[in-house]
Amino acid sequence: MPIWQEVVKFIDWFIPAEAKLERSKRELAQNFVFTHLFGPLLSQSISVFLYLSDPHQGAACWTVIACIWLFWALPFVYKTSGNLQLSALISVELLAFTSLFGAYFYGGVSSPFLPWLIVSLLLGFFYLSGRPILVVGLFTVNILGFILAYLLWGFPTLLSHEQLSTVGWISILSATIYMSWMAIYYANMITVGSELEREAERHRETAVRLREAKDMADEANRAKSIFLAKMSHELRTPLNAVIGFSEILLEGVEFEGKNSRKKPDLERINSAGKHLLSLVTGVLDLSKIESNHVELKIEQFDLNNMVREVIATVQPTVAEKKNKLVVRCPSNLGIVSTDQTKLRQAALNLLSNAAKFTEAGTIILSAQRRKHQAGDWIEIQVQDTGIGISESEIGRLFQNFGQASHATSSKYGGTGLGLALSQKLCALMGGGISATSEPGRGSCFTIRVLAWMTEQQPADELSIIPAFAAASPSAV
Repeated sequence: MPIWQEVVKFIDWFIPAEAKLERSKRELAQNFVFTHLFGPLLSQSISVFLYLSDPHQGAACWTVIACIWLFWALPFVYKTSGNLQLSALISVELLAFTSLFGAYFYGGVSSPFLPWLIVSLLLGFFYLSGRPILVVGLFTVNILGFILAYLLWGFPTLLSHEQLSTVGWISILSATIYMSWMAIYYANMITVGSELEREAERHRETAVRLREAKDMADEANRAKSIFLAKMSHELRTPLNAVIGFSEILLEGVEFEGKNSRKKPDLERINSAGKHLLSLVTGVLDLSKIESNHVELKIEQFDLNNMVREVIATVQPTVAEKKNKLVVRCPSNLGIVSTDQTKLRQAALNLLSNAAKFTEAGTIILSAQRRKHQAGDWIEIQVQDTGIGISESEIGRLFQNFGQASHATSSKYGGTGLGLALSQKLCALMGGGISATSEPGRGSCFTIRVLAWMTEQQPADELSIIPAFAAASPSAV
């Protein structure tokens, strides 16, 4: 590992974990630790000079030396406290005191220690930029103490000006190196800040464009939904006529043996018309939902009766591919209050899908009324032993015109509207549909909606539906 990486690793040891999460905070902390580990090395020449030059080596000499050595303790203060501002405040005060104390005993107003007073002031505003009054107050107290000591006792002469000139050059050189490092770091911060501001401005401009594009897309989507709703409505009238007249003709053909060969063609016309009508109705319903033109018709009804109606309706579809329908439904589901038509439609869509993708298998219809702390909810579950769906394809099932795969669409047909419409209908009733599946073993779709709704209870304000994921059944 390169030596610089070892140094950075050593510096990072002093930095608390929370300061490493944000790049700017981490870099500021690294700079603090670095300057307080290697900065005192620049000042050791002053310590050596005072120790060798001061003939008394009294309290003044040892106090300055001790203060210089104390700077090495500040990274440990930061590591222990985890507070960079507190550590920086101690550092600024220690540097201000050391420079003024050294200036008082060694040279007075012409002391070589005074350049470090300017350094401490700049560091105070650098690390404590959010608290300028504290920095100014701190320096005011220190300078007043220095002036008061001069007025009371004057400046002692422990070393001559000629002797101090040597340490003066050392002190100025050390302060210059230190401040050059801080200036380079500050310039880098300004550069990074400018780049971040430019990047933020670009992101703001992009966000504005995205909002405008989204508004345009939403408007286009609303216009599309309204157009589809109108077109679907207009298409239903002629389709109903086609279906009606084909049924009339079929009734006539059944009594006229000589025209019996026309019956298959009329049946195909009738079947195609009904299929097309179902597609148009699905598009109309979906468009109404997306354009917020659907209203719930809340009514009270017997849930067991609704389940029996669903079974009677879907039984021929299930039998087409020799499937077996198993019903698991207690006889005491009771009275519920919701939109019976939409709930029946969602259940029929799930059963029709199960019948379509299952051949000579088993379809299980389960209905339960579950108790919940905030209110009862209805659970209708449809399991099958059909082709199944991979986990990666489940997410596409509930998208408009979405199907598991192109191969499924080509083989089994369909437009992918059923599940998307059912999901939206259940959402209007305060619930939704969850799904689990395993390729080759079958699928399980579960409807959960509120068991008791009122006309004054909009679906988007409901909050009692439990998390589907927590209660989702396992795949068949």
